[in-house]
Amino acid sequence: MPTPEASDATTVDPTTLPDADPGSDPAAETTVDTGVDPVSDDDAHQRHERHEFGASSAPPRPGEDRDRPAGPAYADADEPGFTAAVDLAARRLGGMVLSATDEFFGPKEALLDPQPPSYDATAYYDRGKVMDGWETRRRREQGTDHAVVRLGVAGVLEALVVDTTHFRGNAPAAVSCEGCVTGGGPPGPDTTWWPLLPRTDVRPDHRQTIAIDAVSRVTHLRFSMIPDGGVARLRALGRPLVDLHEAADLHGRLDLAAAINGGRAVGCSDEFFSSPHNLIMVGDAIDMADGWETRRRRGAGEDWAILELAASGSIDRIELDTTHYKGNHPHRVVVEGTHAPNASLETLRGGTWTTIVAARPTEPHHRHVVEVTPTEPVTHLRLRVLPDGGVARLRAYGTIDEDGWRRHGLAMLDAADDDLARARLHATCGSRRWVERMLDARPFSTIDELHTVARRIWDALDPEDHLEAFAAHPRIGERSDSAASRREQAAVDDAERAVLEALEAGNRDYEERFGHVFLIRAAGRSADEMLAALQQRLDHDPATERRIAAEQQAEITALRLEHLIRHGVRHHQPD
Repeated sequence: MPTPEASDATTVDPTTLPDADPGSDPAAETTVDTGVDPVSDDDAHQRHERHEFGASSAPPRPGEDRDRPAGPAYADADEPGFTAAVDLAARRLGGMVLSATDEFFGPKEALLDPQPPSYDATAYYDRGKVMDGWETRRRREQGTDHAVVRLGVAGVLEALVVDTTHFRGNAPAAVSCEGCVTGGGPPGPDTTWWPLLPRTDVRPDHRQTIAIDAVSRVTHLRFSMIPDGGVARLRALGRPLVDLHEAADLHGRLDLAAAINGGRAVGCSDEFFSSPHNLIMVGDAIDMADGWETRRRRGAGEDWAILELAASGSIDRIELDTTHYKGNHPHRVVVEGTHAPNASLETLRGGTWTTIVAARPTEPHHRHVVEVTPTEPVTHLRLRVLPDGGVARLRAYGTIDEDGWRRHGLAMLDAADDDLARARLHATCGSRRWVERMLDARPFSTIDELHTVARRIWDALDPEDHLEAFAAHPRIGERSDSAASRREQAAVDDAERAVLEALEAGNRDYEERFGHVFLIRAAGRSADEMLAALQQRLDHDPATERRIAAEQQAEITALRLEHLIRHGVRHHQPD
């Protein structure tokens, strides 16, 4: 195993390039945003080199750019709206076709094959023509054929790539797609599916990218062909959103850059030979095509790739792997970090970066391990290769910080399906109208906005809505099935018997006088303090007491929202 090396983090200006080649300046390089630059005839030798190492040898289709990287999580250069998207259904991430209504002519598993579809005009078998894709028999009755796909990485879908290549007279007339979330395991008969893509016409023998206007996180897709036919390949491009409470260990530590944990590449200077998405793929690189490799530089400068981490965190270990890059590894590499949640690529490129791994030489076909002084929290990494070359994998081990957990929780709340979000919000406030208005207000851009909107909606509700919320609370000192109430009233468990009896009597007197349960933010208060407040508030007139109770409910809601976003919006919600 390689010997770890220590590294200290320092802050650098974006225009300062320590130990870089003369004239290099990342801010002056042309941004490619994970696209492919046009290639001249002079680059024919480079195209040949790339095809030798992992690209398909199948003949190009009319109009197809054969210089497209073959990475499994790559979005096309001629479809620039999705260049930072990850193929959430990629096999190598764990994507799998679970079931299909029919696969008479072609297996459902072919949909997720990472290789381009092939065609042999002479290949037939006892059921007919051999086709490289999922193909069903001809329907003679009403209905559609569908396949259920388990995503390798849960997330928010941004586009479907529906590839009907070679299906000329047997492509479907149209397709549609639905999504769902399960708490684990495959969807069942009671699973709620919601539409992601309405009926959309598709062309035969054509690779088409269809934009998806989705906001909800999904774990499974139900892809339908209308009414039947064949599709060669399916790609589900989107933004990963993984439940980090499951991905991280008990200390919140994990590989923050890994695609399987929700990391993604958001931009690079060049990806002529292969995509920077490969840097953070699972497992070791298979070959040279399974890393990130840039073209050869013939002048000053350097190449770079920017990675968005799964969550804000402190990095303590970096692994840089040049496996398979024996004559084309970088001369030197630099790893930098910055804290810029939700920043655009333009903002990131012009921002200030902190050096995590200072410029250091690399060895060919080697895994370099660098133990670093734990950094300040970062949300993005920039890998600089000096001057060019290939890197197979980058691992960034670290611990999610408190801000990272809270931002992740907000993202999960924003992307939760309505049923799940409704249940979790109802546990924070028992007013159904408040819950529905909060659902309609999503997404929330910041945690401050979440609290501001929650309070504004609460203050605008009618008295009947307030009473509905009050009624969802148990009496102070009373046993409850609510995990939140048990947590908040924990101090009552150790109260003396006389105090508990006084609370019980006071609760009865309060309800007879005001017509609703005595409400107080119990968290942080002792049983004696709550009893004193109860006895003091019995002297209020009903209008005054209603206002005080409403204010207490607002405080309780705020505390519960904080607990919700800190501990995650999950199907199996922990106490």
